Amino acid sequence: MSETTGASYAAAGVDIEAGDRAVELMKEWVKKTKRPEVLGGLGGFAGLFDASALKRYERPLLASATDGVGTKVDLARRLGVYDTIGHDLVGMVVDDLVVCGAEPLFMTDYICVGKVHPERVAAIVKGIAEGCVLAGCALVGGETAEHPGLLGPDDFDVAGAGTGVVEYDRLLGADRIRTGDVVIAMASSGLHSNGYSLVRHVLFDRAKMKLEQQVEEFGRTLGEELLEPTKIYSLDCLALTRTTEVHGFSHVTGGGLANNLARVIPDHLHAVVDRSTWAPGAVFDLVGTAGKVERLELEKTLNMGVGMIAIVPEGSVDVALTTLADRGVDAWVAGRITERGDHTTGAELTGDYAK
Repeated sequence: MSETTGASYAAAGVDIEAGDRAVELMKEWVKKTKRPEVLGGLGGFAGLFDASALKRYERPLLASATDGVGTKVDLARRLGVYDTIGHDLVGMVVDDLVVCGAEPLFMTDYICVGKVHPERVAAIVKGIAEGCVLAGCALVGGETAEHPGLLGPDDFDVAGAGTGVVEYDRLLGADRIRTGDVVIAMASSGLHSNGYSLVRHVLFDRAKMKLEQQVEEFGRTLGEELLEPTKIYSLDCLALTRTTEVHGFSHVTGGGLANNLARVIPDHLHAVVDRSTWAPGAVFDLVGTAGKVERLELEKTLNMGVGMIAIVPEGSVDVALTTLADRGVDAWVAGRITERGDHTTGAELTGDYAK
């Protein structure tokens, strides 16, 4: 461009028309997430949710959570698959909300790109919308930001925030946990959205594996396994709270099973989880073997096959397992709550994994 030619936003790398087209393409997917309480449509400056719906609560507590997907977005970019990463985003947000017993009501998203490719952005939003449907919440708005010069033309990142509601006297937390309570584990769909910096370092930098490489243990390519969407548990957990007594949940994300479980255990109690009650999927073994990663390092980084924990009294176990089985959730008794004694941590894993 000549110095005598006037500067423009487009010349600086921001394509407003492409952004408008992306909005048009995503509208049909956002519409699928609409709840009765949502007012208006996509395109306003703010999403609207009719708070009068909360009148049915005696003392409603609003819960909020925000998260992203981390470096898993790089795999989506490299594979050119953009319509699953949104499931990961929704799962990371809504399943944090449900830990306190909150029903997810609505979400907003933020998509940052180096260059707006309308179909690509729409595919990302499609995945977010599909995740919201699985979680029972509405996608009420979001933002697509184009950052030329800061991100490459194909680079992107996603983040989201969600709001939920729970009745005050049904709030779940450490104060409800009791000695003798049972720890029920719910199977993950794979790595979910945590630990990908370690996974990428081990499999690509050290083991020199390729995304398109077929892996016999997976029955598919490495890329397909690594991009498997995060399982969304919110409606399953809410179903548990309706069918039986639940004392707590723990969403297994960054930090691993023991560290996340410890966050919901009161200071005087201790959770003991028996590794022999399940066998982690092949992807966890691959990361450990290929990177010579010690078990404790794997366990504090990856979910090891457990994506959500429910803590229930002994008398609720059978109903809880039946409820989850009826909903297609693979779940099992994995441990118990004991007195803390001389333990210095809130949770520990014991024994060896099943084969």
